[in-house]
Amino acid sequence: MALLSWSAEKGLNMNRSKGVPRFVVVLSTIVLLFSAVGWSADEDKDRSEIEKRIDASAKVLTEIMATPDKAIPNKVLSDAKCLAVIPNMVKIAVGFGGSHGKGIATCRTPNGWSAPAPITITGGSWGLQLGGQAVDLVMVIMNDQGMQHLLSSKFKLGADASAAAGPVGRDAAADTDWKMKAEVLTYSRARGIFAGIDLNGSAVTQDKDETRVLYGKFIPFSELLSGKVEPPRGTEAFLSAVSKYTSQA
Repeated sequence: MALLSWSAEKGLNMNRSKGVPRFVVVLSTIVLLFSAVGWSADEDKDRSEIEKRIDASAKVLTEIMATPDKAIPNKVLSDAKCLAVIPNMVKIAVGFGGSHGKGIATCRTPNGWSAPAPITITGGSWGLQLGGQAVDLVMVIMNDQGMQHLLSSKFKLGADASAAAGPVGRDAAADTDWKMKAEVLTYSRARGIFAGIDLNGSAVTQDKDETRVLYGKFIPFSELLSGKVEPPRGTEAFLSAVSKYTSQA
């Protein structure tokens, strides 16, 4: 503090000699200090939000898999290439419908599941409708084509990647044709009811802003989801849940 006071006083005296009023220098210093504090608080808040979303994603997956007769089938999880969870996706309709949500994705690599990548999903539908709800969404990418679409950082379900409502039930029969038809299997949970959901037309993209918050810089999907990046602090619960339930399968 003594050094700071001395430096400030010296700066004031120097600026006074150059004809700059002291109060201008003091005011500028205060503004800079408060700006720095504000930036730090915003960064902490943003990181807290993404960490909460990652924890919520782990909780969603754990709760869904805790009910065998309503869970994602073992066969689906054992064959999954990637997994994405979007907690509290908002679906609303007033004349026309729309949905938007943020979540986290990870892909299978030779060394386990990749570092999580923040994603967003946005969709819409037309028709006479009214209402709104928040749903938990799970997407299971089933093959290499679907994985490549995800690695591209942006794709549309039903257009770029084939998607279908996934079968439900931990021991659901594995002889159905879902695996041959869909690159992505989709599930939703609303008001305690878990079932497959049709998300055709929805766009899935990398959340670049939250990627910067989580990793301190922007890293493309192709690096995050291919196992080239170490998982950051605060993502352990999500990766543990994914590893647990895909291993059990």
